[in-house]
Amino acid sequence: MNREKFIQMLDDAKLYDLTQGCSIFTTPWPFEKALEVHFFKRLTGAYGGGSGANGQILNWSNTVGTHLVGERAFHSGMRAISDIPLSDLSGQGVVADISDLVEDYGFYTPDMILSKVQVKKGDILIINTGYHKYSWDQPDVVNPAAQGGVENKDFGFYVRHPGPSPEFYQWALDMKLKLIGVDCGCVEHPMNTPIRRFHELHFNKAEQKLLKATGKKWDEVFPTDEYYTLTHITLPKAHLLFVEAIVGEIDKLKNKRAWISIQPIPFMEVEAAWARVFAWTAPDGMKEEEFLKEMDKADMLDFSVPFSVQTPQWANYEPLSVKYTKRVGGQHFGMGRNGSICNASIHLATHMDGEKHFYPNGRSIGQVPLDEWVGPGVVADISKLVSNSSVYTPEMIESVVDIYEGDILIIKTGWSKFGWKSEDSDEFRYMIKHPGPSADFSRWAAKMKLKWIGIDCVAADHPMNTIQRIWHPKTFEEANAKLIRDFGKNWDEMFPIEEYYQDMHYNLFPKKIVHAENLGGQLANTPSGRYYIGCFVQKAMEAESMWGRFVAFKEG
Repeated sequence: MNREKFIQMLDDAKLYDLTQGCSIFTTPWPFEKALEVHFFKRLTGAYGGGSGANGQILNWSNTVGTHLVGERAFHSGMRAISDIPLSDLSGQGVVADISDLVEDYGFYTPDMILSKVQVKKGDILIINTGYHKYSWDQPDVVNPAAQGGVENKDFGFYVRHPGPSPEFYQWALDMKLKLIGVDCGCVEHPMNTPIRRFHELHFNKAEQKLLKATGKKWDEVFPTDEYYTLTHITLPKAHLLFVEAIVGEIDKLKNKRAWISIQPIPFMEVEAAWARVFAWTAPDGMKEEEFLKEMDKADMLDFSVPFSVQTPQWANYEPLSVKYTKRVGGQHFGMGRNGSICNASIHLATHMDGEKHFYPNGRSIGQVPLDEWVGPGVVADISKLVSNSSVYTPEMIESVVDIYEGDILIIKTGWSKFGWKSEDSDEFRYMIKHPGPSADFSRWAAKMKLKWIGIDCVAADHPMNTIQRIWHPKTFEEANAKLIRDFGKNWDEMFPIEEYYQDMHYNLFPKKIVHAENLGGQLANTPSGRYYIGCFVQKAMEAESMWGRFVAFKEG
């Protein structure tokens, strides 16, 4: 299949978002940190002749919302999330709807799964227990017998949901499954976690139910030593990954095969990570087998940089900090995992600047549908046409690639090589001397109705059209001299501050044309051309911007 046919195939494919809304109201794992959102600056709080931005600091644990449970959640010696290739997080899979076969505190078995779907070796398996109905972002579950006449959703989602039977994990290992995902709070049975001790009343109900069915107590069915070895050593060493709190459009994929992808924030230090989970099925008129065969061959190019405490933040923003609040070794034997709380401003590492970052009446990141984050687009490699503090133009973009109305545009300046995780790292050059757009660039972007823009440096605006002009007068003098040489105008003639301060933000965000910053990774070796491009950010309901995974797809 050629490039254009492949791009058209993905554009016509049916896209399903399987992600839970991540909000200050999203229930975290019991006793862990809920998401906290704090505005540390607002648009009117800046100085120096131009207005500022809406900037937030987030404080969160990684078990809030849809998330990937990394190997280091259980085994500290295994791969970091940033080291897991996208090929291990994506591929063919099935969504097994066993909601009619399970109940509170119950078990699901391999036979239940196989009674609903055909599972192939190496699949991704998503289990629809039906308990996503207890997700905070779903309608009330009416029950006249419950207090208040409705179910307590938190208990349904985290405490009463069914879990795997004793033989389930060994079956998963034998099947060499890539990932197991569930539509509830945990891939494990809640009574094989600290919930057993947090909620002894519910453990007693679960054990009595087990005794009645099997004549055995809980620890007879799940011997502590064996269970610990299986979940904390064997499973992580086999690279069997878990995804929890899958919600969204999961019911539209009941007992269907699809191409499924989990796109986590590429954390270096943390045991779990927020993730966007989605699935594609074949376009109308195309056979499922043919579509999946093409997707199996397809290449995924990761344009994200690792997310780390070492990652430099923009200007005076808050860097990432990580505090481990619990460790496997410090909890009741066999029932704990590593857990952490993170704190950061959003504008560091690879992230999408959302509408609300500069446009108060815009949508938050989580309010933007997933189909607006994916689509046909181009990589425009202008790295040989730009230099320190230089200006790039629409003509430069059009000279290296065929770009169409409605495309996603990824601008490759070559500046990612000066980023923090590079042998050629030069943080000052990366932050302060990167090239930026010409005065007509935002008008051209609006005329082209670009879906969104990505850049491989710290900002889509020229740094001298930001507060950096005031903070770095020597660099401004150099940039101004270069502008006069190249365009015959000084800075204030070409970029009057009332019109061009943060031009790419103020003039485009109200038009819903936003941009991603700090792209890198495989973009450095990706040539100009057309690709199918995706931005996979956490579905953060109150966030003005958000970290994510940025990926280009091309035919294999």
